[in-house]
Amino acid sequence: MRLNPLRFVSPAVLFTELLSRTLRFTQEGLAEGERERKKGPLVVPFWHDELFPLIHLHRNQGVVAVVSQSRDGEFLSQVMTRFGFQLARGSSRRGGVAALIAARREMRSRNADVVVTVDGPKGPRHKVKEGAVYLASKAGAPLVPLRVYMSRSFVFQKSWDKFQVPWPGARCRVVYGKPYRVPPVMSAEETVAECLRLEATLNTLGS
Repeated sequence: MRLNPLRFVSPAVLFTELLSRTLRFTQEGLAEGERERKKGPLVVPFWHDELFPLIHLHRNQGVVAVVSQSRDGEFLSQVMTRFGFQLARGSSRRGGVAALIAARREMRSRNADVVVTVDGPKGPRHKVKEGAVYLASKAGAPLVPLRVYMSRSFVFQKSWDKFQVPWPGARCRVVYGKPYRVPPVMSAEETVAECLRLEATLNTLGS
């Protein structure tokens, strides 16, 4: 019998809070994104396995997170809500279009930034799906690619994404890429090309 993960939301929130307080963060490339932010909201794509440090770092900023409608997504959504994130629920498999529409609505009504784990919710690992590119195109918002490098982390080797949780006291190097825009109208082939462009950018960012 599988345990209900929702029973562990409160312990997970406490664990995230206490561990995150020990982490040593550095942020690179943030200024350029902040300058772009003055013109309007951003779409911030990153890899699913690098999520953990960002929950506390960007807490209570009114950021909208696109989260899967799966059972595991429900657990994550409840944790992120406790840290002040707003949610657009959906995925590439379940309710993805509705989630992107909801995210775009939040960008328009609240001028909110949106974060997207571009290889979630189930992979393939480090392969960009089209959600973030589609949203940036339709919202007329720049993409700001994001990477997190942890000096020491526990890696869940059996998970599809090899999810990382930093060890207490680890250094977390957060790298924000140069903002860029995609065309407002794209063919299917152009969308694929933009996904590959974003994937290459993420793979080389900060390395």
